[in-house]
Amino acid sequence: MGNPLDDWIDELCRVLEVPRDAVDRDVVLDLARDAAHGVARPAAPLTTFIAGLAAGRRGSSAAAASEVAAATRDLLATREPTNPR
Repeated sequence: MGNPLDDWIDELCRVLEVPRDAVDRDVVLDLARDAAHGVARPAAPLTTFIAGLAAGRRGSSAAAASEVAAATRDLLATREPTNPR
């Protein structure tokens, strides 16, 4: 048995027919953290969901996800943090 989080990601990708190599756990978790701290905690799942939709529209690849995450972090950087770390 491996890491429970990685096991979950593997299983969810299989069931939802998402290529596992398109999911970068650390990119998603970092983006969620940045949204939670930069906007509000509820922004974390909403931000990652919207970013996922955008990545899907751009080709559903790890590169698309990284591009979307970078654009989202750039947007977060322009905001005054409402929930400082």
